[in-house]
Amino acid sequence: MWLTASEALARLGSKPQTLYANVSRGRIAAKPDPDDSRKSLYSAEDVDRLAKRARGRRSAETVATEAVKWGDPVMPSAISTIVAGRLYYRGKDAAVMSRTGRLENVATLLWGGDWHGPPTPLGLEAGGMPAAFAALAARAGRDAPSYGRSGDVLRPEAGSILMTVAAAFTGSQTGALHSRLANLWQRPAIKDDLRRAMVLLADHELNASTFAARVAISTGSSLTAGSLAGLAALSGPLHGDASTAVFALVGDVRARGAGVAVREWLGQGRAIPAFGHRLYPEGDIRAIEMLGQVELPAEYAELKQAVEDITGERPNIDFVLAALSDIHDLPRDAPLTMFALARTVGYLAHLLEQVASGQLIRPRARYVGPPVALPDAHGTHI
Repeated sequence: MWLTASEALARLGSKPQTLYANVSRGRIAAKPDPDDSRKSLYSAEDVDRLAKRARGRRSAETVATEAVKWGDPVMPSAISTIVAGRLYYRGKDAAVMSRTGRLENVATLLWGGDWHGPPTPLGLEAGGMPAAFAALAARAGRDAPSYGRSGDVLRPEAGSILMTVAAAFTGSQTGALHSRLANLWQRPAIKDDLRRAMVLLADHELNASTFAARVAISTGSSLTAGSLAGLAALSGPLHGDASTAVFALVGDVRARGAGVAVREWLGQGRAIPAFGHRLYPEGDIRAIEMLGQVELPAEYAELKQAVEDITGERPNIDFVLAALSDIHDLPRDAPLTMFALARTVGYLAHLLEQVASGQLIRPRARYVGPPVALPDAHGTHI
């Protein structure tokens, strides 16, 4: 069930600013009003949950449980944030940066200074995610722990890790990272689209793979080990590999038409991939920025329109990556490759920040197993 803004405010008993703040923080899902694209509708379930919370003090246990599910922020970070539907890197608008900047520029910004990593490692052949996993695993076994080391020492090491990942994806090339991918795929026409997309993909606050990377590095492990943890989490179909499902849906669109395909997916209880994002109730700014520069193939345009008409959801960045791959006839793992190479920059920024904090990330689990028999004063279990 969906509510208008006035209905949601009546249930919450709050000001409009509070409603919009809860939407931007992912606490209340929102979608465009099909009757008026200038307005939004808000999830009644989310609104009622927040209204109930406001009427009674939440326990620390409840706060902690909800925090890991698009809830309240769980740790401070100065790297990136999403405010009023826009993505910012250290206070700079990422969409604006993508119009002229390169991934290397984002690395300098997010890592907090110049980095002078070694050139691309020789002897590595392009092999996609398997090669990236193997290259990082080999380094993780010998690289020094991060514990007790300064940012001035770690930044060049971060640069060498980025070059290792780049070599795993593009081989022993030199030059700008987006150009290396275009050369690998022999598609020079895609260079500018790749540059824009990779800037927009560089970081995205505390997503699942970034959190995994921060947990790993918080133990004092090497930057390489933390990067490997991030890429491992990124590889799942609910994260960096979401475009694979888009290709399957587009195949159904080609076979049966967009409206039929979308209704069949929904009728089978399957989520429509690459549409909607809880942090962007008015649309993923990364996708909006890219779609302003990309002419969609007919089936993608039909799919976009059908999903918006039927569900009210708008395409996110995974949709754009899949569309780019089809436009330029790229390999099916191209979206994950773009994502992984770009997001390595963000992982390394978070790793450097976590090392500087000196904190171990060690949450507690809420036990829901069989009852525990506690010993009495005599040591007998009761």
